Amino acid sequence: MRQIETKNITWIDFLEPSADEVLALKKMKIHPLALEEFSTPSARPKASLYGNCLYLTVHIPLFDKLNRRTYPSELDIVMTDTHLITGHDQDIFQLREFFTKLQRSKNLREKYMSQSPGYLLYYILETLLESCFPKIDHINKNLDKIEEEIFKGNEREMVHEISFVKRDILNFRRTLKPQKSVLESLARDNYPILEPELRPYFQDLVGTNIRVWSALENAKETIESLEDTNDALLSNKLNYTMK
Repeated sequence: MRQIETKNITWIDFLEPSADEVLALKKMKIHPLALEEFSTPSARPKASLYGNCLYLTVHIPLFDKLNRRTYPSELDIVMTDTHLITGHDQDIFQLREFFTKLQRSKNLREKYMSQSPGYLLYYILETLLESCFPKIDHINKNLDKIEEEIFKGNEREMVHEISFVKRDILNFRRTLKPQKSVLESLARDNYPILEPELRPYFQDLVGTNIRVWSALENAKETIESLEDTNDALLSNKLNYTMK
């Protein structure tokens, strides 16, 4: 557990929270249902209000370099009028970096933690969403390499490469798609714990999510076109060999 405390907000972050750590949160008068959700894995992102607590689950797309695949990592968030609590079973480097920067910089704490937990929630979600774009840039670089290799005559070698990239894009889309309803709920629904002034901020997150999704759709269409082209060229080579 690590913690940052300012005049208006306390941010507590748990990596692999233990049962004792979760029980200790009861002293903060967090709703029992929010605590139960916080300590239980969730298959889908969600947003729920329990008494004076807002509970969120979001799934963050992380990349497994060894197996070359994107996979979802769950982040649980409980927010009260004074605290924001995050919990995750895996290291989410984007969250870790953001937390460390605030920990080390008084200026950044004043920028991100001088208002309310709702604003800090927005900044965390913004950081996580914006981190999707470098991942998509990496996918696009792989697409460019595949296209180049196809037209160099390396169609056979590209069959497996195409399958890896297709799986990566598919897993990325599966992780991101359910997030849409959670972000729209924050921007649209009347959660008393969130100030009305925050709605435009969460609407901005909805827009960012749309941009990420659009970029993923473009990548999906590109890899499908490259696969069709690669298959056609392989087929032509096979027919030529058999003549």
